[in-house]
Amino acid sequence: MKAKNVQSVIHADGVDISVVTTVGSEDDYISLTDIAKYSDPDNPRYIIQNWMRNRNTIDYLGLWEELNNPGFNRVEFDAVKMETGKNSFVMTPSKWVRATNAIGLVTKSGRYGGGTLAHKDIAFEFASWLSPEFKLYIIKDYQRLKGDESHRLALEWNVKRILASTNYRSHTDAIKENLIPPELPKYQQGFVYADEADVLNVALFGKTAKQWRAENPKRKGNMRDYATIEQLLVMTNLEAVNALLLEQGLPQRERLEQLRKMAVRQLETLTGSAGARKLNELQDQLQLPET
Repeated sequence: MKAKNVQSVIHADGVDISVVTTVGSEDDYISLTDIAKYSDPDNPRYIIQNWMRNRNTIDYLGLWEELNNPGFNRVEFDAVKMETGKNSFVMTPSKWVRATNAIGLVTKSGRYGGGTLAHKDIAFEFASWLSPEFKLYIIKDYQRLKGDESHRLALEWNVKRILASTNYRSHTDAIKENLIPPELPKYQQGFVYADEADVLNVALFGKTAKQWRAENPKRKGNMRDYATIEQLLVMTNLEAVNALLLEQGLPQRERLEQLRKMAVRQLETLTGSAGARKLNELQDQLQLPET
């Protein structure tokens, strides 16, 4: 799944500067094109090119890539370094990326919305070269932006925590009362709870917890930790309905089908058709956890 990017804007001494954040990552990319407009609003790319002609700039970019990019092409970097200082030396962001497989700079083409983005470390270095005073304005508003984001994420975490626990107890109580015989050992009871949790996972996410872990070996927690607010809201509703279906004695297969239809309908209402369409595409692949 492609990571989602969120674009924000910081305001530094009258200049609007785009900041792109990848969800789940701490690596923000800041528009060098916007920063360069502080010096030349009409031709910001020439400001960036002048900066990249500087040997100190190339040394800094190379060191940053060596520290952060396992795929950095060191051989091509050495070739670029040998050219710096010559009157004929010209370097652009796109040429740098192509030659060295760099990730610290990102270029976007297009008359509208095109330009150069740089990792925040590099963007601050560029701003310092352009104007130390302007760099301070950028850092100040960037810190404000990150403070606002931290507050928003804290609120979102609290909302998710509340949603996740809303119907959890009633659901586990229904499992205990309708599926777990009193004489069943505790270690086997855990399998029953996990089995029913996977019924909800398959209905909403189209996969079991085990399948999700296999697809995301580096992620901590479980798939519900990465769910959206809308998905968690649907999950609380699924828990409530499944508790009722358990009390009615419906077989697991029938409950899964009803819950899946409910998840599709509610996701369509909450988020538009995209989430529901994805679930529909997975319909033929839906499998109950093995018992």
